[in-house]
Amino acid sequence: MDDYLARIGITERPSTPDIATLRRIQRAHLGTVPFENLSIHLGEPVGLGDDELLDKIVNRRRGGFCYEVNGALALLLRDLGYTVTLHSARTWNGTVFGFPFDHMVLRVELEHPWLVDVGFGKFAHHPLRLDTAGPQADPGGVYTVTEDGGELIVTGPSEYEYKIDPRPYLLRDFGPTCWYQQTSPQSHFTKGPTCSRVTEDGGRITLSGHRLIRTTGDTKAQRTLTDEEALLAYRTEFGIELTRLPEARTPA
Repeated sequence: MDDYLARIGITERPSTPDIATLRRIQRAHLGTVPFENLSIHLGEPVGLGDDELLDKIVNRRRGGFCYEVNGALALLLRDLGYTVTLHSARTWNGTVFGFPFDHMVLRVELEHPWLVDVGFGKFAHHPLRLDTAGPQADPGGVYTVTEDGGELIVTGPSEYEYKIDPRPYLLRDFGPTCWYQQTSPQSHFTKGPTCSRVTEDGGRITLSGHRLIRTTGDTKAQRTLTDEEALLAYRTEFGIELTRLPEARTPA
């Protein structure tokens, strides 16, 4: 897994699986491995096998959506000695929580249980404790985790984020929903290509179609790129080498 560590900018293998190292890994991952759905709009299948995940993220230097980036990160963390379980989460759509396996998150057991999520776009930069209901300050905002009928509700700076199923699952359990997210016209991932990561200053840069958006604090700047500029932005801002632009492939 040394190549994976190098991929996220960590040159020496951590010696101790502790919370300080976990925080460092999560922040490094968010800044180097984009949250993206480009495979859907490039006509590439999304596979959840261990080798497929590592090849895409480490060797091909791509990113992915939650099942991919959180799935790959779980492999790295286990290799480093962490105890990690995969959990289903139902995302908040502004009115209700969605369906099971709509999202996947990681639970890491240390002195306290921690939520790790590098596959939700704009979210916490560091792990969140799962055993406290108090506010947790993070560079991404203030978050809370509260119990609700055996499940855990994660609330962000302005609204609910998602509700976590406490039962652990295997990555293959997310396969049917991963397929749905790639193929259904109801999935927001099929609406158009997006690619996003946390920037060095704690902001965010996103390429949504041809719109390049930079956010720092309360400041947002955006502009529309040409095809050539978009290909250049994928390479220079996200480290992704493409020979053609992804095209919106909304299923019929």
